[in-house]
Amino acid sequence: MKKIARFMIPLSLAIFVFVSVGNARVIKEDPVAPDFNLEDLNGTELSLSDFEGKVLFLNFWATWCPPCRAEIPDFIEIYDKYKDMGLAILGISVDQISAKKVGEFVKKNKMNYPVAMATKKLFQDYPSPGAIPTTLVIDAMGKIRHKKVGVMSQQELIDLYIKFKK
Repeated sequence: MKKIARFMIPLSLAIFVFVSVGNARVIKEDPVAPDFNLEDLNGTELSLSDFEGKVLFLNFWATWCPPCRAEIPDFIEIYDKYKDMGLAILGISVDQISAKKVGEFVKKNKMNYPVAMATKKLFQDYPSPGAIPTTLVIDAMGKIRHKKVGVMSQQELIDLYIKFKK
């Protein structure tokens, strides 16, 4: 019985942490998003200032991740519908394959928003996603306002865009 009890507390804590991490949350501190310099898969240089005045969904994902793949059609549709109204999406691939292979996936899946490969510097400057997909919402003033670990639905995208576009 003592052996079982000894494992129950760590197991309960691990389950709590796993469930807690999976919940979306509004970030109370509203930290200013660190600037970044990335090159998207088309060779275009991107920095945070390129998205100034827009609500940016910074989406950490991978080609091999089923939940990531599941949310891509919703991202495509919402980006197409709202990109001219101040919504931006930047996919950050955490894949360990070449950018060329990721580019083939992007093209095959008709992803219409920019995608860049994650860099060590990006991981140093931004909170570790911990799990993917993870999406950070950066408001029009450049503050990180929300973090969602897990699949983001169309309705969540729309609701967060509306909430933070002010």
